[in-house]
Amino acid sequence: MNNDGNAWAVVDTTTAHPARVYDYLLGGKDNWPADQKIGERLISAVPTAREEARSNRAFLRRAVRYAAGRGVTQFLDIGTGIPTVGPTHEAARTVQPRATVIYVDNDPVVVCHARALLVEDDLTYAVLADAREPEAILGHPQVRRRLDFGEPVALMFIALLHFVSDAELDGLIDRYARELAPGSHLMITHVPDTPETAVARAGYRTTTPSTLRSHEEIARLFTGWELVEPGVVHPHEWRPDDAQAPRGDHLLGGVAVKA
Repeated sequence: MNNDGNAWAVVDTTTAHPARVYDYLLGGKDNWPADQKIGERLISAVPTAREEARSNRAFLRRAVRYAAGRGVTQFLDIGTGIPTVGPTHEAARTVQPRATVIYVDNDPVVVCHARALLVEDDLTYAVLADAREPEAILGHPQVRRRLDFGEPVALMFIALLHFVSDAELDGLIDRYARELAPGSHLMITHVPDTPETAVARAGYRTTTPSTLRSHEEIARLFTGWELVEPGVVHPHEWRPDDAQAPRGDHLLGGVAVKA
């Protein structure tokens, strides 16, 4: 049993898993031949898939370091996937060595992987919960014990919200925001609705339906927060620190602060 009272998931290495496919695209080691096969199929459908994944992760690292540099020491990373290849806790601790990180995912396989990877880390914890149920996440005993909601928290939805329907997304971020202190940060990356992404989605279907949104719709996700310059842009355009940073032309992202 795990600490949530749920049985540990059995990891099936013969069936591809989205989080392990993403790990493969990032060049990680937590993937198996079935995941690699699907990863290569995705690359065939979207030739820039590997670069897009790396651009997304590079954005995460820069955004986390940005928040940590402004005094944020608590990170709530929702829809995390497997925390490998430059994950949130590693990025945060380059600036805040005692940063606390809660990883949240609704897939027991991902949480099983995460807890195995983080077993010796007393400042991180992986929670099995669904992003669409903020009260369950914010009220989770481990979250309440490890995060101080009287202090700023970085709320992270990295490459997640395009898996949330319009009906489910309506008012969702506000439900989280009500619990967060001023100075909290909101980080989002999202696949936009463009002719290229629409073709890619049609040509490569997954078991998880997606909702593509326009640049304007993605920008509205930050309503009520103060957007950090340069606003909602492609990940490689957000405060780049490397001229050779991987491009993320099929993603948009931004960071905002709660006043």
